[in-house]
Amino acid sequence: MRTVLCFGDSNTHGQIPGGTPLDRYPVHERWPGVMKAALGDGWHVVEEGLSGRTTVHSDPIEGAHKNGRTYLKPCLQSHAPVDLVILMLGTNDLKARFHMPPSEVAMGMGCLVHDIRELAPGPNGHDPEIMIVSPPPMLDDIKEWEAIFYGAQAKSRKLALEFEVMADSLEVHFFDAGTVCRCAPQDGFHIDGEAHRQLGEALAMEVLSIGWAELQSAPKSFKGR
Repeated sequence: MRTVLCFGDSNTHGQIPGGTPLDRYPVHERWPGVMKAALGDGWHVVEEGLSGRTTVHSDPIEGAHKNGRTYLKPCLQSHAPVDLVILMLGTNDLKARFHMPPSEVAMGMGCLVHDIRELAPGPNGHDPEIMIVSPPPMLDDIKEWEAIFYGAQAKSRKLALEFEVMADSLEVHFFDAGTVCRCAPQDGFHIDGEAHRQLGEALAMEVLSIGWAELQSAPKSFKGR
């Protein structure tokens, strides 16, 4: 049994576009659930999504608990050993209150990768595999959220490149969610049920393509690198 931890924000939580954090798609319709079904037996998928979660910022309005970095380590220890950590964050870092350029949002993701490796919560105390997923770009029309995300639409279109550069530099896996799905027009930054299906199925293929048989036979010092 391999364990995959899906660590993200409202689009991992399954928030319905235009709704509140309490309005969620059913477990099997959210992308981690779709991915689990596509992976089949032998895979344990842990869904850890929180609406408003950032990479490394304590939100002065929504609360310090929105800081992904402070929750990641206890979360990893709770579910260890973990074979793969999928990180899909970044949208909330683009809120106007944080004044973050895309390059620094990517640096926040890099901090999470470093924290995972420092903890080494993989099998036998090794590093797990890590995958950075860039969220699909926001739509130009984000309804009543325009003031909160002022200027974020253009920044969101640059996240994929910055995340890919960060992933390459840290030698972790990367996937651009914008290549398979888009945000829903109801609010412009959440994905709908069809997008969850598209993303979950695509990520299942990415997970299976990692090459687990080769990792199993590799020397311990090289596993998860």
